[in-house]
Amino acid sequence: MELSSLSSLPLRHPKPSSSSMLPILPFSDPKCAYFGYSVCKRATLRSSCSSAQNNFLHISRTHDGEPRCYFSPIEGLNRYSVSKLYNLNKLSRYVVAKSELAGTGMPDASYSLSEVKLSSKVRGVCFYVVTAIAAISLIGFMIVAHPFMLLFDRYRRKAQHFIAKLWASATVALFFKIEYEGLENLPSHDAPAVYVSNHQSFLDIYTLLTLGRSYKFISKTGIFLFPIIGWAMSMMGTIPLKRMDSRSQMECLKRCMDLVRNGASVFFFPEGTRSKDGKLGDFKKGAFSVAAKTGVPVIPITLIGTGRIMPAGMEGVVNSGSVKVIIHKPIEESDPEILRQVARNTILDTLKRRG
Repeated sequence: MELSSLSSLPLRHPKPSSSSMLPILPFSDPKCAYFGYSVCKRATLRSSCSSAQNNFLHISRTHDGEPRCYFSPIEGLNRYSVSKLYNLNKLSRYVVAKSELAGTGMPDASYSLSEVKLSSKVRGVCFYVVTAIAAISLIGFMIVAHPFMLLFDRYRRKAQHFIAKLWASATVALFFKIEYEGLENLPSHDAPAVYVSNHQSFLDIYTLLTLGRSYKFISKTGIFLFPIIGWAMSMMGTIPLKRMDSRSQMECLKRCMDLVRNGASVFFFPEGTRSKDGKLGDFKKGAFSVAAKTGVPVIPITLIGTGRIMPAGMEGVVNSGSVKVIIHKPIEESDPEILRQVARNTILDTLKRRG
């Protein structure tokens, strides 16, 4: 983009073919609106759409010894014109974004945003194709193993979780790299615990499954209706929850405590939903009540990068990037409020330092 100055024009001059993007202030003159700027600059988009700028009449005039910029509201200051200028600026962001640093030696300083979005959408389509193929290929093993799990490993269901780990690892391996830190802080496979983590993306589930721990997630009941994915979740022992149903919430917590007392682990996203802006939300008390009442430790996990690769609300897009999983030291405390505060502060501090 180029910046150009508007020269002063005499009062009552015929309407020129230029405009200015300045905030509109209340009129002090029934015919004119004035603005407290002595020099008016505007960003002009050099494209075939520049005709949309010919809506404002710009006049520079001295009022009480102070130079000000005037606009005639007769034609320009109306909602239609403002809407056209807004759409023009919006369009310019999708045509070509050219950096002012293009001359500093960076070859990719000028790029097309539409091309970046197209590549992310293509990656998103490929992601779901790969995950569907992997799920269809592995669901048979889950079905065959399920009767044995009900007989010999009803609560942990290690075989089902191992198959889920293969599914998640095969899917994400083609799209992003996962780095692990603090794996020594994970308890043994047979030790029950309550795991908690921040929640930024649909990819959080895939990332956490690659850890290979047999923890039970909590999921909305509607997801269980999906073919293959819903079947796999049921065979893994995923806990259903109706979010707005208090009775369902109580049953969910009771089931979590029953699982923990029988040697299984559970996984909570204490925020309750995915973060829209990447900021860590307040933690609900359910996970920490389960840990305090059953006497098992809380394992905080910080996920970094999943929200940038697949932002919340944009599940059809997969951007390039990497993910870091940081497993923190177990927290043991009998007071659920202290558990909640310590776990949240641990994850929050890590996000501030490394996010």
